[in-house]
Amino acid sequence: MALDAAAVGERVQAFLAEHDPARMDRLDFLRARFDAGLAWVHFPEGLGGLGASRDLQAVVERGLRHTPDNAPGRIGIGLGMAAPTILAFGTEEQRKRFLRPLWTGEEVWCQLFSEPGAGSDLATLATRAVREGDEWVVDGQKVWTSSAHHARWAILVARTDPDVPKHRGLTYFVCDMEAPGVEVRPLRQITGEAEFNEVFLTGVRLPDALRLGEVGDGWRVAQTTLMNERVAIGGAPMRRTMIGIVSDTWRSRPELRTHSLHQRLLKLWVDAEVMRLTAVRLREQLAAGHPGPEGSAAKLAFARLHQELSGLEVEMLREDGLAYDDWTFRRPETVDFMGREAGYRYLRAKGNSIEGGTSEILRNIIAERVLGLPAEPRADKDVAWKDLPR
Repeated sequence: MALDAAAVGERVQAFLAEHDPARMDRLDFLRARFDAGLAWVHFPEGLGGLGASRDLQAVVERGLRHTPDNAPGRIGIGLGMAAPTILAFGTEEQRKRFLRPLWTGEEVWCQLFSEPGAGSDLATLATRAVREGDEWVVDGQKVWTSSAHHARWAILVARTDPDVPKHRGLTYFVCDMEAPGVEVRPLRQITGEAEFNEVFLTGVRLPDALRLGEVGDGWRVAQTTLMNERVAIGGAPMRRTMIGIVSDTWRSRPELRTHSLHQRLLKLWVDAEVMRLTAVRLREQLAAGHPGPEGSAAKLAFARLHQELSGLEVEMLREDGLAYDDWTFRRPETVDFMGREAGYRYLRAKGNSIEGGTSEILRNIIAERVLGLPAEPRADKDVAWKDLPR
């Protein structure tokens, strides 16, 4: 019998009656919440869920809003990308091993996809995984890896067969970031921070038990990750938004107002509301199955809106908008986009059209898979990866 909102609400209250967050250790409370099926209600029982509708997660969050959370900003890659991929393609042993500490935040995850020569065209990646008995030996370089400097695990795509076309010779793994041969180096950004990294893999040995999906089926597995990533970026609900921040600035600084800025703010307000409603609809679609290419449109809109709003905010504040005096080299665990000054937001927003899939690639996906337009010519479609010019 399917659970409804009332039944889930009763479970939340029963859980709180037995687990007082004021008297429990934070981590013990989170573990108990996972075991009670109140982590992801749409996941199966025993894996943090109740097998209920995804929509009922809102009931859980309301009921537990005054309890410790799992610091989602710190573990976003695990929550938004690794978890749905593990659920879809992982073995029972993998699901039981990884999902609980992932959700509680005990183990942070990162994403080893992009490479210096394979960013927008991810399928051309060159990191190799060669099988030796029950192990895979991985060699290569990844780049733009958020959170690698404090990650315990990574989702990794590597080439296992260079003799077939690029999309067919890939395999998906869970990579142990503490394994010998894994080296993480910081990449300093325009903001002065280094939230991104480059990761070098030299003779890294991974047991075959850390493989997700079939050998050679890594591209299909990776598509699940990428579609969930775009939804996580473009379709996620936010407590504080850029349109709210810019509107507050408009109201608090009447001396900065001009007719031109007002018209731009009104237009962006409409765009923000359209994006919010689209994100609501997108999250509702997720309840029926895997995310589709519509997530690419949400992520594309998110990047454009953030960049335009951050630019408008700097213009509205005039010389005050240029103030950004914290250039200290830091290795942050989270990106505090909303809690920083306008100058930081303006600089950091430039990355929104690159991370999670470039805007150019997302436009191609929308054109081909949503609008049904002819695909771009691909001369390398049937060429073995080893024969491609690089």
